Amino acid sequence: MTDTPTRQKLVEAAMRLFHEQGYAATGVATILRDAGVNSGSLYHYFPTKEALLHGVLDHYEELLWPMVLQPAFDKTTDPVERIFEVLNGYREMLLMTSCGMGCPIGNLALEMSDTYPDVRDHLAKLFDMWCAGIRKCLDEASSRLRDEVDRESLAEFVLTVMEGAIMQARARRSVEVFDRSVAHLRAYVDGLVES
Repeated sequence: MTDTPTRQKLVEAAMRLFHEQGYAATGVATILRDAGVNSGSLYHYFPTKEALLHGVLDHYEELLWPMVLQPAFDKTTDPVERIFEVLNGYREMLLMTSCGMGCPIGNLALEMSDTYPDVRDHLAKLFDMWCAGIRKCLDEASSRLRDEVDRESLAEFVLTVMEGAIMQARARRSVEVFDRSVAHLRAYVDGLVES
């Protein structure tokens, strides 16, 4: 469905509120008020709150490259350094929010239960897309990596470090644990590079 200004307002309001408050804690009335639209407009585009969540996840898919990956690719041509620039983007988000908000996809993945299998599948797709961006960096650096490096699982490991480090930084309200985790990841990746 083509985005209209009203649909876009709904998606952006829900995106912001789900990130700040969580999916379950965000009521439809709050989304309507924040978006400045009426319930008829909401149900015209999204018959359920879960459908709106899928609209939010679709928007995250659209934003993944321009907002998360492209800035790292623009900062350096070194494919390994691009990975750490992506992680630095998350560090900046932690600093901007005083470690109060995590990765929006990670937050939703933690919140969604077995009662939302379609949402879980959508979240898994987003994680796969994120890993594909990291895998692209690793593929470009393949001539520098040891032959036995499994670049697919290494990309998943980078995601795991990022999400875990963000979660700990939020719990401790300190970016230091994030920095230590990334430093260990860097040392690990450096060990995979042929000397």
